[in-house]
Amino acid sequence: MVNVREATIDDLPQAAETLAAAFADYPWTRHTVAHDDHVGRIRRIQALFFEHIGLAHGRVWVADDGRAVAVWTTPDTDAEAAFGEIGPLVTELAGDRAEISERAEAALNPYRPTEPVWFLGTVGVHPAVQGKGLGRAVLEPGIQAAAEAKVPAFLETADPGNVAFYRKLGFEVVAEVDVPDNGPKTWCMSRPPH
Repeated sequence: MVNVREATIDDLPQAAETLAAAFADYPWTRHTVAHDDHVGRIRRIQALFFEHIGLAHGRVWVADDGRAVAVWTTPDTDAEAAFGEIGPLVTELAGDRAEISERAEAALNPYRPTEPVWFLGTVGVHPAVQGKGLGRAVLEPGIQAAAEAKVPAFLETADPGNVAFYRKLGFEVVAEVDVPDNGPKTWCMSRPPH
């Protein structure tokens, strides 16, 4: 039985470490975050997102003492205000990939929902404990909350292997985006409320 609970600020160090390890070689972050101190930059970006978006404006769940993490924005999240707070820091952390990151985000914007939605901002399982069902377990509360609110759940993935995993959770591909600057193909996926 996996113990999943809502995160607190005390979970930040382990969650940031988990997400940094999970995203170290992820195609999107390899494309949009500078290569010097790459994992350190990802750790700081994920820590900002965890604290200033997830905890402050959304919902965050952890499992296995933070070795699995899911950060969601909700229909109540004022995303523009939330991201405005950390945007300059994220741009700085992207380093010499900042302009590429901006173009990549712009390529996805037309496919992002404008209606109320639960948006999976980030999810990761520490590589040391992958394959034990922690990813599914940490995602389920957000998926359930979206269904209870009768709104879709939405996510993006730049890993083709993730598409089948998310399909098993009820998500369907709504767009395939070729990210500019030789970026990774990114799948936008939505799960209707059931």
